[in-house]
Amino acid sequence: MSSTRDSRLPISGHIAFIGGGNVARSMIGGLVALGTPASRIEVSEPDEGLRAALARDFGVRAHALNDAAVLQAELWVLAVKPQVLRGVCGGLAMAAQRSRPLVVTLAAGIPIAGVKRWLGDGHELAIVRAMPNTPALLGASATALCANAHTLPEHRAQAQLLFEAVGTALWVEDEALMDTVTATSGSGPAYVFALVEAMQAAAIAQGLPREIAQALIAQTIVGAGRMLIESGEDAATLRQRVTSPGGVTAEALRCFAEGGFDALLARAIAAATARGGELAAQYAGTAA
Repeated sequence: MSSTRDSRLPISGHIAFIGGGNVARSMIGGLVALGTPASRIEVSEPDEGLRAALARDFGVRAHALNDAAVLQAELWVLAVKPQVLRGVCGGLAMAAQRSRPLVVTLAAGIPIAGVKRWLGDGHELAIVRAMPNTPALLGASATALCANAHTLPEHRAQAQLLFEAVGTALWVEDEALMDTVTATSGSGPAYVFALVEAMQAAAIAQGLPREIAQALIAQTIVGAGRMLIESGEDAATLRQRVTSPGGVTAEALRCFAEGGFDALLARAIAAATARGGELAAQYAGTAA
């Protein structure tokens, strides 16, 4: 993975978001907060209430029809569910062939080749596949990006800035790894929430009041995450530093090891990766 951020390159031209759900909303909010003029952001969203909220909250132009949103746009963000992406692309194929935009797709499991085929195989479209996660809603997303061969350095810079508006963005050069990305960081927040649920239940079973357990564990997750990001140390080093031989933490970690914690997590991520591949086949067919 590599990061190619260049803060001297602003996002230029008009941006069209196809779909105005939570992730699109967070990205729009991040872009506006960082100085992108709302007048250069167009959104298409079939839900009238969502359209009105986007226009009211951010001052962007919201449309009921996809064609209207992309009319002036040089950057398209396809923020729709995987199961509807094919139809959306088919409806936009003529516009894509005419204007040759940079296309960014957020649909989990759909390979770049599928998006390219649906938008018109005979044209050299620059397409970036992105896998953000739900902390984008708080400006704390971890996003992985990969691109096809038609994506130029200036396209990469635009995509980088787009996702740095809502967190961290890193490039994965091998698209085959995107199912693993989805299974790791894409689904990762759910794994953390499951761990928190289990810790809370265990603490409550030991007599700790629910509200105290919830507050302590939530802040522990926040603090541990900050240590990983800000300390410059890897997880193994940080774990060792808080684990005294024969102490309380060592005893808990011993139980984890005896219960097969590492192997269980490895199986879970492998299963999620395989499921990502199955969904890709279901929604997009072969990527060739």
